[in-house]
Amino acid sequence: MHELSLVASIFEIIEAEAAKHGAARVISVTLKVGVLSGAVPDLLVSAFEAYRQGTRAEGSRLDVVAVPIRLRCPDCGGSTVREDADFSCAACGSRRVEIVEGRELLVERIELETDDA
Repeated sequence: MHELSLVASIFEIIEAEAAKHGAARVISVTLKVGVLSGAVPDLLVSAFEAYRQGTRAEGSRLDVVAVPIRLRCPDCGGSTVREDADFSCAACGSRRVEIVEGRELLVERIELETDDA
């Protein structure tokens, strides 16, 4: 399960931000997960729940925002959002498309509670 190693890396980011802001605890974390990222959202949540024990994030929640595949067509300039593996332009049918979104795995937001809150 590579999600556990992904969550370990995410926790490095969380801990660095919490320390930078003098946070007493982490309330929530929002991840943007592209459907082509190779990460399984349910497994990320499970790994997060296991990893957060004994950290500033204990009791926090992980919100996962799924990012669909967004394609750009250099032939007609069209933009297409796909839920499936059809990598063609919806406007002109060209298969010479560029993947613009859908591969990301990003920490979008970390909600912190600071000591002075």
